Amino acid sequence: MLSPLFSLDQFRAQLAETPGVDAQAETAAAERNGQLTKPPGSLGRLEDLAIWYSSWRGNPRPTISAPQVIIFAGNHGVVAQGVSAFPGEVTAQMVGNFQNGGAAINQLSKLAGARLDVHSLDLDRPTKDFTKDAAMSEEELLAALQTGWNAVDPQADLLVVGEMGIGNTTPAAALACALFGGEAADWTGRGTGVDDAGLAIKTRVVAEGVALHDDHITDGIEALRRLGGREIAAMAGAMVAARMLRIPVILDGFICCAAAACLMKTHPDALDHAVAGHQSAEAAHAALLKELGKPPFLSLDLRLGEGSGAALAIQIVRGAIACHSGMATFAEAGVADG
Repeated sequence: MLSPLFSLDQFRAQLAETPGVDAQAETAAAERNGQLTKPPGSLGRLEDLAIWYSSWRGNPRPTISAPQVIIFAGNHGVVAQGVSAFPGEVTAQMVGNFQNGGAAINQLSKLAGARLDVHSLDLDRPTKDFTKDAAMSEEELLAALQTGWNAVDPQADLLVVGEMGIGNTTPAAALACALFGGEAADWTGRGTGVDDAGLAIKTRVVAEGVALHDDHITDGIEALRRLGGREIAAMAGAMVAARMLRIPVILDGFICCAAAACLMKTHPDALDHAVAGHQSAEAAHAALLKELGKPPFLSLDLRLGEGSGAALAIQIVRGAIACHSGMATFAEAGVADG
């Protein structure tokens, strides 16, 4: 079990002290990959993925038996400004749908053989409108991080974190703009499908929020407090908990990657245990993945959120490990290694 979080500074310190790869397992996995019955490099990125996974699990011939998908839900004060095509009440309604097994993520998690957990974070108490004040107090941010921290099953061997939160592409865009620069329009997309007028409102809101808080943002954690949301913070907390437990992470779409960016901008190696499951149709996701240095495995024009693209990518990781751990070596198969 992980120790509880007592302060944001402790969380920052924890982030700086997270474990790295098991170098011995990484070397052994690379050696095994070179002995498998295939031409060198013929499985492309699957080979790198298998070695990466092995290095974090500390096993040169691993299996995947207990993937976990966690959905965090939160509401946002900026929704009152008209940044979404749907009202904030839909967040709670969709949480009910998750709990009843009726959403896309339920089907994709089941298909992947993954446990699905859903956590709501004070849905009746949206974050503050970040164009007027910090979205969260330090205490509120710490509580959200702790929710994510506690949600990770120590027995899991692969983690996907997703979200539900009407309006949350707006704080995600604000975080990306504050952390990586550029204009608000560079990072602001249509989200749930707002029209041109709605997009103009979103862009204005992002620009106003970044302008208000920019001088006070000292790292990714402070950006998260000022511009983020509870579900975004919970995803970040879960990612760090997974790192402490040596559980590899598959990143989902734009909002999940904005949470990841807050960690990377606090400690540059914070995402070494994570890969990008897919590139979504949200306009700025490709640019955000580039900033994170995470090439995606899939690009299917998804823009649902919920962890859906990353849950689908569990199958890619499973395929990589099935080949790496299940294939025979040249010696085992009695095949000449030309």
